Order: sequence, then structure tokens, then C-alpha cells
Amino acid sequence: MARIRVARLDEVSPGQPRLVEADGTRIVLIRVGDTVHACDDSCTHHGGPLSEGKLAGTRLTCPWHGWMFDVRTGQCLMPSRGDAVPTYPVHVEDGEVWIEMPAGETPRA
Repeated sequence: MARIRVARLDEVSPGQPRLVEADGTRIVLIRVGDTVHACDDSCTHHGGPLSEGKLAGTRLTCPWHGWMFDVRTGQCLMPSRGDAVPTYPVHVEDGEVWIEMPAGETPRA
């Protein structure tokens, strides 16, 4: 795993998805209370930008077709047959947000 600094904690507002890039991969950071979650920015349906979606609790809805994902697990909640989005471990240390990317991760557009 490669550990990558992606933001300062004060740049990630609760309830507001934030787009960052890590090793060429577009990642959306989501702050729910004091916890930050990270997942791919690309919806598994047609690649919609999840960073432009709406957050309700821990559910992030794609702005293109309304597919809904649990930001904690990446699981597709609606429709239930949908594929999950990849998620990444997040660490917050000294006000800095770090994510762990798998070694050899192939960057996605």
C-alpha cells in the first residue's frame, strides 16, 4: 500500500464531497461527522462524477442517474444489483488527510 497525503482536514467540509487526485486516480473524500471516507469518483453505472453528487448521511447519490452508494463500504444501495465503488483506507494525522492506495494501482481517468 502506498500512503498518500490528499488534503488538509479543514479542506474537507462535513456533508460536501471533495474531489482529490492520488497517483492519477480521481478520489472523492466525504466527511461524515469527524470521520473521513474515500472512494473512487467514478460511478460504476456510467462513470458519473460522484464528487458532484448529493450526500445524505452516509449515502452518496450519483448526479447522473441516481445510483446510491454507502461511502463507508462502497456498496451500491440503489439499485441493489449495482457494483460497488472501490474505497480506500483513510487516516487523519495532525490535521492532514492520508489515503492508502494499493501497490501497483492502475490510474483511472
